[in-house]
Amino acid sequence: MYLPLTDKTILVTRAAGQSSQFTQLLAAAGAVVVEMPALEIGPPSSWEPLDGAIARLPDVHWLILTSANAVDFFLERLADLGHSQADLNHLKIAVVGKKTEAILNRRGLTADFVPPDYVADAMVEHFPEDIAGKTLLFPRVESGGRPVLVEEMTTAGATVLEVPAYESGCPAELDAAAIAALRQGRIEVLTFASSKTVRHTVQLLEQGVGEGWAEVLKPVAIASIGPKTSDTCREFLGRVDIEAAEYTLEGLTEAIATWAGSSD
Repeated sequence: MYLPLTDKTILVTRAAGQSSQFTQLLAAAGAVVVEMPALEIGPPSSWEPLDGAIARLPDVHWLILTSANAVDFFLERLADLGHSQADLNHLKIAVVGKKTEAILNRRGLTADFVPPDYVADAMVEHFPEDIAGKTLLFPRVESGGRPVLVEEMTTAGATVLEVPAYESGCPAELDAAAIAALRQGRIEVLTFASSKTVRHTVQLLEQGVGEGWAEVLKPVAIASIGPKTSDTCREFLGRVDIEAAEYTLEGLTEAIATWAGSSD
């Protein structure tokens, strides 16, 4: 059976404990996968803002969830405070991306709106109703999130309760096997599914390789999940060689397979 990524060695930079899905997709296409955690996901520095927003749930019209982590941390905190998911029955839920929607469904909830493009920027453009005068709850990552969604919703007349639900930081520990694979020239593609993984990977390479880290990446193709991540690749790495047409892990796998076919 033809596998488009046979004999390709690909480095996956994802959150610790969250790389298995992408790894499985790449392995199913024939790739040898090396994982390097470039994110650590944990609680925010304080629960107080989210707790205060949850106390205002009766006034909320829409819940905005733009990542699987936002779904998990929000619903877990909701339960920790003694609420049930039935307390969300009066509001509508908007999510960004297939993965976020799938995690929401797994939790027993259904999205009322999913924008056609898998980026937060498409949310306001395609929103199914006028949000002027509406209250929107937006639990999100504590640092590094882009402000465009809140700005556009506020401009459209909504009151946005933007609160940290989780934080993502750079791992303190280097993955020695991944660094060794890069040093030895065994990695052919380096993948990024978020801007933070780009920034953190540079930090990890500076620690693990030193000043010559950019030289180590010269023969490696840089693969990005979408345009915003690609912008960060260009800023920190000077280039991007592969970009997913559909901004999902499946789309990124397909883009890498297309690149592999054209580079053979």
